[in-house]
Amino acid sequence: MNYSIHSPFLRTRLHVLMVVSLLLIMVSLLTAGTFKPNNTNLSQPLFHPLAKMIGRISSAAPTDAQCRATFNAPCYSPQEMRNAYDVTPLIKKGFTGKGQTIVIIDSYGSPTLVSDLKTFDKGYGLPDPPSIKQLAPLGSVPFNPNSSDQLGWAEETSLDVQWSHALAPDANIVVLTSPVSETQGVQGMPEFLALEKYAVEHHLGQIISQSWGTTENTLFGKSSEFVLDKFETFYKQAARAHVSVFASSGDAGTANPDVAGNIYPFPTVGYPASSPYVTAVGGTSLYADTNGNYQSETVWNDLATQGTDFSATGGGVSQFFKEPDYQKDTLPAATQKVLNHHRGLPDISYNADPYTSVPVYLGFLGGANNGFYLFGGTSEGAPQWAGITADANQFAHHSLGFLNPALYRIGKNPYESKESFHDITVGNNGTDKMTGYPATPGWDASTGWGTPKVSELVEELAHYWY
Repeated sequence: MNYSIHSPFLRTRLHVLMVVSLLLIMVSLLTAGTFKPNNTNLSQPLFHPLAKMIGRISSAAPTDAQCRATFNAPCYSPQEMRNAYDVTPLIKKGFTGKGQTIVIIDSYGSPTLVSDLKTFDKGYGLPDPPSIKQLAPLGSVPFNPNSSDQLGWAEETSLDVQWSHALAPDANIVVLTSPVSETQGVQGMPEFLALEKYAVEHHLGQIISQSWGTTENTLFGKSSEFVLDKFETFYKQAARAHVSVFASSGDAGTANPDVAGNIYPFPTVGYPASSPYVTAVGGTSLYADTNGNYQSETVWNDLATQGTDFSATGGGVSQFFKEPDYQKDTLPAATQKVLNHHRGLPDISYNADPYTSVPVYLGFLGGANNGFYLFGGTSEGAPQWAGITADANQFAHHSLGFLNPALYRIGKNPYESKESFHDITVGNNGTDKMTGYPATPGWDASTGWGTPKVSELVEELAHYWY
């Protein structure tokens, strides 16, 4: 989740691995001096992201072997991802998210959402979901293919939908969209809160996935904290209603920007991932063979794996939220010193490295530009954990709701933890801009408890109902 800046609201940007050059597309930031917002009364500068989509993989669904042979980089198919994280046995037993609904929160949405999912499904032999809806309860705006902002959100929405569906093929999907990605004051956040409330109040689903965020410290102002308090009140209500809420932990390691785009001179984390009532999803680099057989995994950090300081998984210690009981009661003394009585994140992780990517079909770029693109970032993990949770809810015959207390109890038990998680012990999320946190045995502030061994984890979660 490479934070794209809508001051102070920051949205997750997807990392696109360009096929032609094998280079990641860098996000260009247009400063307030070159970007002219419609609302000229904004009290803070705006930085607008511009992703240059100059290449595609192919019009047909690529195979992992094809990507490795041609581009020296994997692109895991849904079947390979299921194999790597042990989802396949669950799917074969019929636990496919049937009867569950995943709610995805994004701005704008995609004008080709349904047809793109059909193309993705056909390419990888997946069934279409029982239902998929894209709703705009706050209103909508016409899709503008010349708007980099709308294109970016359409990419985000496509990734969220296609890959939550890949792991829970029989779950229903509801996408709730906002007609803006920035507003005066606390940028974009009131609209997202309204959408989340709409989802819960209208009982749209028991699982919410959100792949966006802001640097936590940008919310420390008086007016911002008012909005933050409203979010926290909602997340507590969602937990009581047994709704699972996932958020990506970020793509900038611990080096996150302030409202002017300057990196804070100390390690920071993102919100809403830092909320104690949200399950924060960090990122890894997953190494599997062309059948998806798990081989190894490290902390996602481009500086360490590629020699380029492009991105790394978000993670660290909140400066705002106190340490929740589920961390106080389960994490050892050495970790407690790191946390210093504050909330640590992420809680769990998932593959996020653009160099160990997933294909996403984009049909809104026009003509020959349409096709499959490779994506990474912690945006990839939140919707896939949402899909896993849909499978788990079906297995448990009830909504598991707020997962963190159960995840930490499982993690604390050595046997259950070994059976349920791939413990990531190699790497860190530091960059040349900021020191990070190392992976260690057990929970750590770069990958949490690690990545899922889904079949066993689902059984354990069914025993721990919050």
